[in-house]
Amino acid sequence: MKRPKDAAMHGGIPLQENISLHENISLHESIMADIRDRIVSGEWKPGFRLPIETDLTRRFGCSRMTVNKAMTQLANAGLIERRKRAGSFVSTPRAQSPVLELNDIRDDVLAMGRAYHFTLSGCARRQATTSDMKRLGMARSGSVLALTCLHFAGNTPYCHEDRLINLVAVPEAAHETFSTISPGRWLIQHVPWTEAEHRIRAITPDKAMATTLAIRLHEACLVLERLTWLGGVPLTDVLLTYPASMRELIARFSTPKN
Repeated sequence: MKRPKDAAMHGGIPLQENISLHENISLHESIMADIRDRIVSGEWKPGFRLPIETDLTRRFGCSRMTVNKAMTQLANAGLIERRKRAGSFVSTPRAQSPVLELNDIRDDVLAMGRAYHFTLSGCARRQATTSDMKRLGMARSGSVLALTCLHFAGNTPYCHEDRLINLVAVPEAAHETFSTISPGRWLIQHVPWTEAEHRIRAITPDKAMATTLAIRLHEACLVLERLTWLGGVPLTDVLLTYPASMRELIARFSTPKN
């Protein structure tokens, strides 16, 4: 994106420029993506005061209503704070260092010496349901992308993936086909995160899941639920269901040094 030297400036940011809007998404989503990219990259740091809406309308060549819609959704996602008579500011994320290793399923399968492939069985954009909001921890409803995949080790089903992506935080995911790259791998490559949480439980699969994973009806499964956030904003929640014989989780600890 070119930024002419003679453009009007606000906080070191050019305000009058011809920008390349994100392709295949609406104008207000493109504005959201541009602002989000500046925040995620660190260009606009926590506490940074964003340009006022009239400046943004000039910069993006759109109506103030469109800018206001984008700013409202960014505020709902927790990326910015809107203060009456003071303006909008980049939110300060909660201080927490990521300590979980987010492995990609493809890498796990290849490490076993098996060939990897996946099939995408479901991909639907929708307004978040009450259940979706609970899974993601969303304060308000917004668009989500619901995905289901089956990952294989050779010709053997290895893992069933049931994923929700918060499109308010990751709007570009709505236009990815996931035909050649799995959702998890795409997220690892394109979307940074600051916090993650794993929940692990054992289940007895229902008939549909047993059939999907090609296991006996009463054979145990391991379910790993993973939630990730960026500065307190929920990005994705995924349920990964493995046949118990396929997955082993190992944690190594040491006593604290005095």
